[in-house]
Amino acid sequence: MPSVFITCAVTGGGDTVNKSPHVPFTPEQIADSAIEAAKAGAAVVHCHVRDLDTGAQSRDPDLYKELTDRIRSSDTDVVLNLTGGTGADLTLGSVENPLPLREEGTDMAGATERMRHVRECLPEIATIDMGTMNFGEGDYIMTNSTSQLDEIACQFQDLPVQPELECFDTGHLWYAKKQEERGLYEGKTMNAQLCMGVPWGAPDDMNTLMAMVNNVPSHWHKSAFSIGRRQLEYVAAAALVGANIRVGLEDNLYLSKGVKATNAQLVERATVILEGMNFNVMGPDEVRDMLDLKKVV
Repeated sequence: MPSVFITCAVTGGGDTVNKSPHVPFTPEQIADSAIEAAKAGAAVVHCHVRDLDTGAQSRDPDLYKELTDRIRSSDTDVVLNLTGGTGADLTLGSVENPLPLREEGTDMAGATERMRHVRECLPEIATIDMGTMNFGEGDYIMTNSTSQLDEIACQFQDLPVQPELECFDTGHLWYAKKQEERGLYEGKTMNAQLCMGVPWGAPDDMNTLMAMVNNVPSHWHKSAFSIGRRQLEYVAAAALVGANIRVGLEDNLYLSKGVKATNAQLVERATVILEGMNFNVMGPDEVRDMLDLKKVV
């Protein structure tokens, strides 16, 4: 029986707090939702933190510390995965006057600052967004220069944290492979997250998914997901192409048409789909063994 694991992306940093009452935004709420997802079958929880006043994405290391302490002190075991994607937000002033940058929607930070909460909290996994792209509509750009990506990869070398390489398009995966060839991930377990259907990265049709999957080196681990209404379809699609699974409110707010979901409900539905396909859903210790993770108590 083939085995896969489920990652629950608990809250993300997008403008979703006011779109569903189930999107958590305080460290306590995020931790509680992560723990509920773990009890429902998620082996990994992928976490961002949010500003306590506005609900917007935050890089505050104190919020990350509270979140990770709450998860670690619970009686529920789960692999902790923190985002490394904050500090890459650039919003142009306007179409005709791109400079100065718009303060609202811009949050640019250096590699060391972007990795600060990872160094202080030492999650088992932390993510790197592997490139720059037009992310959605308007003047917002997700920025990750190759020099900054190289520096972040180097900073992982001094940490007992495994990187998860988030690839939103074929070029992102190409660059991740080049980094490995140059020795930037020496001693690390290679693990790619194929992020499908995010405007304007790789579309989530099966031809594009297979192009991504076929370019993942055979010694790498991989997961794949899509967003919105296709999230639950991709539970089956990812499993069939040999990838692990990601669901959660970061990427999708609905269990079915008109029915807003909790993280636990999305994980439960994913578990039903996978078990119905005769896949074994892995627990956190199995994932630690597979990815060579080091749990901090």
